[in-house]
Amino acid sequence: MAALISVIVNYGGTFILVFQAAKVAGLSPEMTASWIWSISIGVGVTGVWLSFRYREPIITAWSTPGVAFLVSALAVTPYPEAIGAYMISAAGFVVLGLSGMFERFVQLIPPGIASGLLAGILLQFGISAFGGAKVDPLLVVVLFAAYVVLRRFTSRYAIVGILAIGLIYLICTGKADFSTIQLAIASPVFVVPEFSLHALLGIALPLFIITLTGQYMPGMLVLRNDGFKTSANPILTITGLGSLLAAPFGSHAFNVAAITAAICTGKDAHEDSAKRYIAGIVCGMFYIVVGIFGVTLAALFLILPATFIATLAGLALLGTIGGSLANALTDPKGRETALITFLATAANVTLLGVGGAFWGLVAGLAAHLLIHGKFRREKWNAGM
Repeated sequence: MAALISVIVNYGGTFILVFQAAKVAGLSPEMTASWIWSISIGVGVTGVWLSFRYREPIITAWSTPGVAFLVSALAVTPYPEAIGAYMISAAGFVVLGLSGMFERFVQLIPPGIASGLLAGILLQFGISAFGGAKVDPLLVVVLFAAYVVLRRFTSRYAIVGILAIGLIYLICTGKADFSTIQLAIASPVFVVPEFSLHALLGIALPLFIITLTGQYMPGMLVLRNDGFKTSANPILTITGLGSLLAAPFGSHAFNVAAITAAICTGKDAHEDSAKRYIAGIVCGMFYIVVGIFGVTLAALFLILPATFIATLAGLALLGTIGGSLANALTDPKGRETALITFLATAANVTLLGVGGAFWGLVAGLAAHLLIHGKFRREKWNAGM
């Protein structure tokens, strides 16, 4: 069920940005449905394949910072040129994956800094789990009380339990009405790409940088933090190739997930880390189902109140946040640089269009270099 929660958080949390970007671009309902179809099917297929092939929970997702960027970028770029830019960006990830350069960089990052980065990224989700009480205190109290009780008696099924209890609460109180949802199968719409220097510099390059720093970097460190060893090279190559093939149908980019991946890679997904890859496969299947029905099923997740999504995500990530902080502060020698990474990432400062995860990593690595004088390839311990 960790897979279902991951999908709910992904669609319910930031998917509204896709609709906003589509509106800015002036897309028809059919083209909007094609966009949703292409990213959902693409994410699902690549996630299923990677998880099955490498027997690890390699969760994929669309580029959330990328689509946030497109909300403004599509206002000044013709859609066919944007499609061409998506293809160039995707080709860049294929080349980067084949080169092996990104994996070599990931291996240089000390585990403490990686854990501090992950904890900093997820901190806001933990805070939001309780911050929602300002909007709907009863909902938060119900979910929190259910979580604590279920943790006491059936720890493994606590998150599944609060999902069920939360949905029952929303339906009984009339805060979520699913009766208006009518399922219809989506049809992909092919857009002939056009290429221009304007789109290359205005969309392709920023999209590549934003997705690399905001998704691939923390996403790979999520996997490493939970002891998974799959190289970044095939992940970059497969998701880049998938993005390239899906781009003419509207998909802007998909990649290894970060935040929603953490729900499926930790102990809450399964005590046995060797079996967590099943969550990756199931997660991918859920995405494929949503993609088949396009807008109609995606809209289902948008009905859920934001407070419910935030509280569910925060509680589901508590174990990962705690584990990441513990791992970050375990080694006395690297404790200070890990703490710097954590705080700088949690500050979530955006500079030059690049998000806080990147700058938190830069701060941590710079501090590590200045204090310790060098980097070395790290041996990540399984089951961290």
